[in-house]
Amino acid sequence: MTTALEKKNQITEGVIWRQLLIFFFPILVGTFFQQLYNTVDTVIVGQFVGKEALASVGGSSAQVVSLVVGFFTGLSSGASVTIAQFFGAKDEKNTNQGLHNAYAIAVAGGIIFTIIGLLSAPALLKLMNTPAEIMYDSIIYLRIYFAGILFVLVYNMGSAILRATGDSRRPLYYLIICCAINIVLDALFVIVFHMGVPGAAIATLIAQAVSAVLVTWRLIRSEGILKLSLRQVRFHGKLLKTQLKLGLPTGFESILFAITNIAIQASINSFGTDTTAAWSAFGKLDAIFWMVSTAFGISITTFVGQNFGAGKMDRVRRSTRVCLLMDLAVSAVLVLVLIAARGLLFRLFTADADVIRIGCDMLALIMPWYIVYVFIEILAGALRGTGDVIVPVIITLLGVCVLRIIWLAVIMQVSPTIDAIIFSYPVTWIITALAFIGYYIIRNRKLKSPV
Repeated sequence: MTTALEKKNQITEGVIWRQLLIFFFPILVGTFFQQLYNTVDTVIVGQFVGKEALASVGGSSAQVVSLVVGFFTGLSSGASVTIAQFFGAKDEKNTNQGLHNAYAIAVAGGIIFTIIGLLSAPALLKLMNTPAEIMYDSIIYLRIYFAGILFVLVYNMGSAILRATGDSRRPLYYLIICCAINIVLDALFVIVFHMGVPGAAIATLIAQAVSAVLVTWRLIRSEGILKLSLRQVRFHGKLLKTQLKLGLPTGFESILFAITNIAIQASINSFGTDTTAAWSAFGKLDAIFWMVSTAFGISITTFVGQNFGAGKMDRVRRSTRVCLLMDLAVSAVLVLVLIAARGLLFRLFTADADVIRIGCDMLALIMPWYIVYVFIEILAGALRGTGDVIVPVIITLLGVCVLRIIWLAVIMQVSPTIDAIIFSYPVTWIITALAFIGYYIIRNRKLKSPV
């Protein structure tokens, strides 16, 4: 039987733009369905329960979820980069050990985050100035979500492993199935059984459990180097050190992003429930852009990782340029569509005129600047693929996180308005993008093959 390593690897040998698109679209659609989990929650509770429920599901609680899931997604990138490099270098032993080590990280992380999340939910929500009228439902939603966080981490790790070896389709299929389950259960629990916010949280938990089971079952049924054996799931010292070395900086980078978003959420919350609800709905529309850019970012990390492992430096550089141009083109179109359709889109979440007006103003102000972030996403992804994670994290820490917190601390004293808060995004993105462009040019001149 021909193994995966004996087949022609299109990522290291095929036409770059074509293979990027083939790899990109399943990730994009998969990211869309993953985002649809919480978006469906917010749409259903916003329309059938009220704006307070909308703010509970998509406001402060969503920021806490993003902090934890973002950290682990960054951590899993360390596993995916090492597996991609081993796979590109045709190193069967380390690829398989990396798989089992990655699953051990997911299980351990799930247990730790469950305990932390259940205990700290009220304190975290209070820290963000969560309005009193939505505090109870926000705590309930968070605690139910954290009760099933293990499933989220296992799915994210398993799908990252599949994508690292070039399989971006199966994670998509699993997400489509689970998203359908989530929609049906949301309608059943919230609309039929009138369970409100707890019903939406339980629906999401069940759907995520199914996605974790499916991706794990796929790896167990796999043949060759990607075959998962639950009995062999354990930490491998050397690989654990390597995966953590690559993954922790990106994970901490996600935490820093989440902390700045929490600071912004706290500032937004001070304007009342209408503004919090508008920001919650905006976060779901804003996620459409992030789905596209993140999919390109994952694609370039895998492409660079495998070609770097195979010693094909010319393809490393060319795939980065091609991916950057593709992301810029798609993002420009997406920004125009979101701005033009903003009124209609906000009405999907709520019928409250004030919430819609505030949300439309937010989107029109910030959305044109999202194109700048493309440079950060693609260049950081390419650098991660070569194993360079420390400097990108430092650039992000200083350019986005620290500067944005300083901006908020100063601007809220000088001009405490929603517009002033929103402008923290374009200011910090422009500075960070320029830093990434400069560093990538310098790093690219010194880049050498590991083989």
